[in-house]
Amino acid sequence: MTAWVKSQTDAKAAQLILQQQYKHLVRTGNGPLPSLRDVGFRQYSQFEEDGILLYLFAIIPPESRTCLELCAGTGIECNTANLIINHGWWGHLFDGDPDNVTRGRAFYAHHKDTFLRPPNFNHAWITAENVDQLVADSGLSGRVDLLSLDMDGNDYWIWKALEIVEPTVVVCETHNTIPPDLALTIPYDPSFQLGSFDDDFRGASLKAMTNLGRAKGYRLVGTHRYGFNAFFVKNGVADALLPEVSPEQCAADPYTKWAQATRWQQAKNRAWVEV
Repeated sequence: MTAWVKSQTDAKAAQLILQQQYKHLVRTGNGPLPSLRDVGFRQYSQFEEDGILLYLFAIIPPESRTCLELCAGTGIECNTANLIINHGWWGHLFDGDPDNVTRGRAFYAHHKDTFLRPPNFNHAWITAENVDQLVADSGLSGRVDLLSLDMDGNDYWIWKALEIVEPTVVVCETHNTIPPDLALTIPYDPSFQLGSFDDDFRGASLKAMTNLGRAKGYRLVGTHRYGFNAFFVKNGVADALLPEVSPEQCAADPYTKWAQATRWQQAKNRAWVEV
């Protein structure tokens, strides 16, 4: 066994052990559950979403182990890769860059944990007008366990338009440069494409996504330690174990405070839409 294969096997085994420990805590009630900011780690995700999702789905038993990711990039570094590779989930991934899709398909087709059933990786430019049809054409409808949304643009409008699936958990990127009491998004533009991450006129605030989630029947249960990747859970699912938190509570981390103090003044007069 090569060192790389051994490290991957060890990482998977460690995750399975950790998952069982979380389940034991829930089952026995022996001690308080950790907060979302205490459980994060990165295996394939950009930040620590892998650990948070492992924790959430130890508390919430997945129904079908099905995940949908919109704007997955290559699918190698994304929020669903760890679940697909290490936990046997069935993935439906989308990206607007054909090169990303080609790389992702090749990666999963040759990976020893996914070559028999690689995720359904689709090339498409996602808009509010076509998102439901694209997801339907991929073979999804009704209940799914996870939706991951990270578009750096029309995130609010795409989630608002997405009706064909009902995810149990939603993870989405928000724009934490915007203060937590403001529900703002960029105006809808189906051709929007972010030119530079230095441009703060993109995405939507945590308050905007929280309001939208509430209208769709979801509650905000927390963010990762940098405050901009947010996690929502369907109301009626593990309400006592995963209570609702406010955008203000999620904005208390040092990075979010720094982002708002140093960048919001330059961005606040752009053509934001209040929602």
